[in-house]
Amino acid sequence: MQSITALADKVRAGARVAPDEAIELYRRAPTALLGRLADAVRARRHADGIVTYIIDRNVNYTNVCVAKCTFCAFYRDVGSPDGYVLGFDELFRKIDETIAVGGVQLLLQDGHNPDLPLTWYEDLFRAIKTRYPSFKLHALSPPEVIHLSRLSQLPVPRVIDRLIAAGLDSIPGGGAEILVDRVRRLLHCYGKASADEWLDVMRHAHRAGLRTTATMMYGTLETDEERIEHLLRLRALQDETGGFTAFITWSYQPDHTELAGSEATGVDYLRTLAIARIVLDNFDNLQASWVTQGGKVGQLSLAYGANDMGSVMIEENVVRAAGASYCMDEAEIVRNIEAAGFTAKRRNMHYEILGDPICRERDVPRMLELATAREAGDASVPAELRIYPARSHAGKAARLQD
Repeated sequence: MQSITALADKVRAGARVAPDEAIELYRRAPTALLGRLADAVRARRHADGIVTYIIDRNVNYTNVCVAKCTFCAFYRDVGSPDGYVLGFDELFRKIDETIAVGGVQLLLQDGHNPDLPLTWYEDLFRAIKTRYPSFKLHALSPPEVIHLSRLSQLPVPRVIDRLIAAGLDSIPGGGAEILVDRVRRLLHCYGKASADEWLDVMRHAHRAGLRTTATMMYGTLETDEERIEHLLRLRALQDETGGFTAFITWSYQPDHTELAGSEATGVDYLRTLAIARIVLDNFDNLQASWVTQGGKVGQLSLAYGANDMGSVMIEENVVRAAGASYCMDEAEIVRNIEAAGFTAKRRNMHYEILGDPICRERDVPRMLELATAREAGDASVPAELRIYPARSHAGKAARLQD
């Protein structure tokens, strides 16, 4: 095995690291050195000193899910009194609020609800595009696409084509967790998507002309080798298609989950982010996960390989359900970027620069906490749901009551 010094020289020279070399760096390189190497790789790709962010809204349109992943504190069973589906009008209001603060996109991803057919999504997307033609839909992670493929009994490429025709602009990288089937079986997420199935959705999306992001949730039951394997599988697909715009990693949030356990440390996060920047040599952009790590570690991420502060978010429900409730509005994100010595610029999902901070151009109300999908106690059922056939017994019964 090469020495850490030799491996560091290899990274500085811009050479691709092999799997065993990545493991050696991840396990043995001092954290400060790992950060310097990742920062050097970042600087080669982004020499302009710009750190980007996007103003969008992360909307979880339903918490009803049949997947039952053991690491998730957000989902509710079919028929649960706490289950919800947001109505079209509710989503329109959220888009109006997003546009009012300079937002350009809706991030839509959520549970695998058997009572929402493919036509529900198509009608929603078309309705949004009719009212907001230039507003972007970054929607439906690979497991959700697979879920719709199974419900509709249509192949994944056909589902993607229909969603694009209805208005889908890009696909988020959720549901990747760790792209190793041993881990996915233990986490009870293999049934929603195997590692190959997740990657195949992204492959089809890229072939259809969509750009997507990629993610990794670490800190559950995986080994160091499996974290590296995850990164290598993403790197291989990016070599093949070039369709990923960015990579985002975050630590498992254990509160209120069936899996339980403890959260990885901030140092572990920084080391994982840094090795991702080194291994993913064909990814232009790495996002800082301030929503799980907080603003200060998010800021420190900019010295460990990240060149993007992610999303203002406006709303978040999934991570909050597992105990994390960090909030940073645009002004706070810009302050953190500039205090770290960078220039802050707004972007879109394709990482095209849109301009300077909106909060510098006009007054924007400060946001001191992230919004939620619904107010507590709101159990309303959207009127349009009666149009769509339900598959579950509980769903059919609810439709009959309407």
